[in-house]
Amino acid sequence: MAAEVLAQAGLSVTIHDHMPSIGRKLLMAGRGGLNLTHSEPLPQFLSRYGAARAWLEPMIQAFPPEALVAWCHGLGQPTFIGSSGRVFPTAMKASPLLRAWLRRLGDLGVHLRVRHRWAGWDADGALCFDGADPVRPDVTILACGGASWPRLGSDAAWVAHLPGVVAPFRPANCGFVVDWSAHLRDRFAGTPLKRIAIRFGNAVVRGEAVVTATGLEGGAVYALSARLRDAIAADGAATIALDLRPDLDQATLADRLGGPRRGQSLANVLRKQAGLPPIAIGLVQEALHAGETGDLATLVKALPLQLLAPAPLARAISSAGGLRLDALTPALMLADRPGVFAAGEMLDWEAPTGGYLLQACFSTGVAAARGAVAWLQRQD
Repeated sequence: MAAEVLAQAGLSVTIHDHMPSIGRKLLMAGRGGLNLTHSEPLPQFLSRYGAARAWLEPMIQAFPPEALVAWCHGLGQPTFIGSSGRVFPTAMKASPLLRAWLRRLGDLGVHLRVRHRWAGWDADGALCFDGADPVRPDVTILACGGASWPRLGSDAAWVAHLPGVVAPFRPANCGFVVDWSAHLRDRFAGTPLKRIAIRFGNAVVRGEAVVTATGLEGGAVYALSARLRDAIAADGAATIALDLRPDLDQATLADRLGGPRRGQSLANVLRKQAGLPPIAIGLVQEALHAGETGDLATLVKALPLQLLAPAPLARAISSAGGLRLDALTPALMLADRPGVFAAGEMLDWEAPTGGYLLQACFSTGVAAARGAVAWLQRQD
């Protein structure tokens, strides 16, 4: 995106990418439909960025969701708004968008250099690349990514070239480790938990999750992952409450479960009277075997589940941490390196899934490029 803005300003632009092809993480995001942005009102949209809102807000306002949608349409890729308000290309994948985008960049004269890994600067300030000659551009924009899904390119190797100004990377929008019993793990690993709610503190998120061999992941978990991750870092563990029937109030559920069993097993009672699927029944039984003493209705509505650690950073959807904001000017230029700008997930911010991640990457790319153009004009 930064390259496109620079080229449209009449500059000669070269993209250096250390992978053999461009846009691999974008293509991976397209496997889930490529959630570009969200259609909710901008004030609510901006609130999703938490502590990063103050500095991201002017950049997103300058290139807001409607501008991103218009950009997508300009590439011949219509969009639609899903039932959750999320915005997707109608094609529900990234490859047609990426092909059209690369054609546009080619028409603008942008040069692509793949298998060029950035290796810092030489003693004269030129950009170094592994196995290639140094390059001395008039302006540089770094968009090196975060630290999740390293096999797609964002392996955070760039951190070594910016010492002292990078906050440690942490998993974001991630799953969590749970000490399942061998029985539950062997029987239910890979099973979805549908139409549930998760409570942590005063936050409640409805959605879905998936029981994995090592823990719990999925959209409802990701929405709380920042709070959960930080709580685990502070306290060593975090306990969430799973509501396995959020559409039923506890009094109604207690009435259904309070009658005589008439010889029925606990599993049958939970299946017939509470409408629970096998995975939810398994979780209730697991809690009872672990010594939980609450009544059945309470367990179904607020089943305690201890999370021991975030899933590994390499498996997280995104990452927190990165290039610290105090190392950047408002135009996203490195304060100690005039003419060098940065954008995207390598910056220290995080956001939930729902279109907020890609929107901020696009918006910071536009902001860094506009800042670079303005800086070049001042040099002239």
